[in-house]
Amino acid sequence: MAVIDGGTNVDAGGIRHNPAEAYTSPEIAAREWDGFFRTHPQIIGMSGDLPEKGSFATHNDFGVPLLATRDKNGTFRAFANVCRHRGAIVEEAPRGKKSLFSCPFHSWTYSSQGNLVAVPKEEHFGTIDKDCHGLVELPAKEHCGVLWVHPQADGQLDVDTLMGGLTPEFTAWDFSSLVHLGEDTYETAMNWKLAIDTFGETYHFGALHRNSLFPFFHGNVQGYDIYGRNHRMALCTRGIDDLRNQPEEMWHINDGAFPVYYMFPNVQVNVGQATVILVRVYPHGDDPHRSLSRISFYARPEALESGDDTIAELATRFAEIIRDEDYVAAASSHRGLRSGFLKEMVFGRNEPALHHYHNTYRSALGMEPLPLEDA
Repeated sequence: MAVIDGGTNVDAGGIRHNPAEAYTSPEIAAREWDGFFRTHPQIIGMSGDLPEKGSFATHNDFGVPLLATRDKNGTFRAFANVCRHRGAIVEEAPRGKKSLFSCPFHSWTYSSQGNLVAVPKEEHFGTIDKDCHGLVELPAKEHCGVLWVHPQADGQLDVDTLMGGLTPEFTAWDFSSLVHLGEDTYETAMNWKLAIDTFGETYHFGALHRNSLFPFFHGNVQGYDIYGRNHRMALCTRGIDDLRNQPEEMWHINDGAFPVYYMFPNVQVNVGQATVILVRVYPHGDDPHRSLSRISFYARPEALESGDDTIAELATRFAEIIRDEDYVAAASSHRGLRSGFLKEMVFGRNEPALHHYHNTYRSALGMEPLPLEDA
């Protein structure tokens, strides 16, 4: 309220210039693909993606064919989705419910705990030690309703460090109770970091979203806090105007703000009153000019129980705004960067998330930070 009344905003203290090559360089893209995706812990979804024992989901977005399960004991597990016989993909379906997974090539069969339980015609094939031929298990952790996996079998999964201090907030949101509603996938001709950048400021709301989000949000007004490599940005909704007439003990964050959490390197968690939208952004391998976004929709169970049939529609509409407005503008930026006429982008004082994103990326790659310049 003070920011609105004072006509101020969050302030990064200056501007930064980001070289165009951050988005167009094949060499940087290759380093990111290896360091941020193939060998770095990944958020693959939320607890609601595996709602009951026997649930499974497959993923193929960060260089590893992955099978995630909730086993017969209710434990979240992750495996390389690769048969130990001849390397075929064991499960092709994106999600479902199964207690056994049978390879389509020769029907070697595995349990939801990754154990090899059947080898057809074993008397012909030759006896093998089944205990040594289960699916390769990957480090996996379910934490605060978020599913984490390391794509390397010998990788380290230190969730406390990855959360950067956000565990209390994620716990308070009760993400573990969310119900999965569905998922959209958008493939776009742009660098993956341009997709991330669209979630970094509300400066564009009055122009790009003037007929979609701007009627419901105060543009160019936000809260911003850093948690290690992550951050929390609070977008200011116009509902904050109604809170002025209510006692403070009646206020709830969602009545006046829309929190968005960024989780390094590629995830945005958008927290609404009735829904949560998880956005995961991936490059196409080491190609700097293409990216893929998976947008997953979740609802709070009490909202579904209320019988409000607009919940899924509202979540889908939000995703369509990302696709049809944010990503269209970002793809346009990528074309401009590829033209060679722009050597660098400018991040303003009111765009602190962009400063944080890119200096965090640069630090992870062993590069010098972008200098802060007076403005």
